[in-house]
Amino acid sequence: MSHAFLDGYKPLYFSTTEWAFIRAACARLIPSEGEGPGALEARVPVFIDTQMAGDFGKASDWYMLGPHEPGANPLLGFQSPLTPAQIYRQSIALVDEWCTEQKGKAFAELGPDLQDEVLRDLQARKMPLKAELRDFFVLLLQNTKEGYFADPIYGGNYRMAAWKYIGFPGARGAYLEWANDKGAPYPLGPVSISGDRG
Repeated sequence: MSHAFLDGYKPLYFSTTEWAFIRAACARLIPSEGEGPGALEARVPVFIDTQMAGDFGKASDWYMLGPHEPGANPLLGFQSPLTPAQIYRQSIALVDEWCTEQKGKAFAELGPDLQDEVLRDLQARKMPLKAELRDFFVLLLQNTKEGYFADPIYGGNYRMAAWKYIGFPGARGAYLEWANDKGAPYPLGPVSISGDRG
């Protein structure tokens, strides 16, 4: 699979192996096979990388002193003593190790069907991850969606590709005159926070 939309990008947080995992996982979560742009075309991995290298990844403004109950009911919210960046790093290593033992190759080297199977196992919590890593798939899926639909200023949604696809106006200041036209497509392209027009 070509990753031309990411050529030349040097990850800020992820190692080469981790970066290969992120690209492959994003490509399966929002594939390029449909009508709209896939995660790679929207540069979702860039969004995730910049988030892990920044305040979100470091949990800079989160209360992290505990108590933590990693095995608690998921309805109780985030319970890991690890930051999102640490969860990604440790989880990717364990998933790649599991894939190598069970499937003979690291996740990024598997075919699409096997990658989908691994992601389904992660989602169903069938993979033997430590309790503090249990939310890895939830975090990965959440960050993939955020990177796909966020303003391009954050690294994903390259050239507002996802916004164009769904007809979202972005940060355009005046679209009230179209708000009551139920079902009518919005006639103008999106505008990003930085003022770029799609």
